[in-house]
Amino acid sequence: MDEVAALSASLIQTSIPTSSSSSSSSSLFDNFPLVSAIVAFALAQSCKLFTTWYKEKRWDAKQLIGSGGMPSSHSATVTALATAIGLQDGFGGSLFATAMILACVVMYDAFGVRLQAGRQAEVLNQIVFELPDDHPLAETRPLRELLGHTPPQVIAGGLLGVLTAAIAYFIKKVISQA
Repeated sequence: MDEVAALSASLIQTSIPTSSSSSSSSSLFDNFPLVSAIVAFALAQSCKLFTTWYKEKRWDAKQLIGSGGMPSSHSATVTALATAIGLQDGFGGSLFATAMILACVVMYDAFGVRLQAGRQAEVLNQIVFELPDDHPLAETRPLRELLGHTPPQVIAGGLLGVLTAAIAYFIKKVISQA
């Protein structure tokens, strides 16, 4: 998620007019790729609330801010960003290429490194749980286990991101023609 924050900060900087003669009517809300990415993130996090309820028959508000789960908000965010950049500036430009590579790295990390780190946390938590009560590590706070995503969660997040950007682009076009 740090990569997404850094790219978002970079996009914010480039969208702010630098000369005094620039139009001041431009705002962050006019930044179509940024808005698409934020909306995709919010939708993915909201979906997690409902997928948890469906699977476990309980509401868990922590899903709105937690990592892991279905769909991947990391994937939704970066694919919405890349798709929106492609739709706005063209798919042949260097900005789209940069966003696409960022998306691939983030999605690979979500189901690769972070998923394995979560599985290691499960094993370590089980080992600590089985320690005798008098062991110095017996009172250790459990590690977070839900860090990464399975490939279906990453794919679902990616599809959600592409769909979000495409719908937002269509809405933007309809509004601009009105």
